[in-house]
Amino acid sequence: MATSEAHEHDIQASVRRYLYVFYALLFGTGVTVAASYIPFGNHEINIAVALAIAIAKASLVAGFFMHLISERKMIYGFLLFTVVFVAALMALTVISTGPTEMIHVQHVS
Repeated sequence: MATSEAHEHDIQASVRRYLYVFYALLFGTGVTVAASYIPFGNHEINIAVALAIAIAKASLVAGFFMHLISERKMIYGFLLFTVVFVAALMALTVISTGPTEMIHVQHVS
């Protein structure tokens, strides 16, 4: 009986955690809708605010619903590999082009 009760408690804790994340996502959706009606000055700031909220919501989904929050070592390994790979590709791109090829010059005839 003790293991059954402990298992039931673990399930209840997991369901409670998922509900908190669900409520946070609902709140984030409300904040996104509310932020869309606020004029922050220029269009770029509105986009930046919406993206920041979307990143926070995506982090919640990936972390809890996809169980990535418990896979820190593996995630940091993939993240490090991705950063190094992108940096290497960018370095190769910059090195392979000459300094004048990156500047667009219009020729007037």
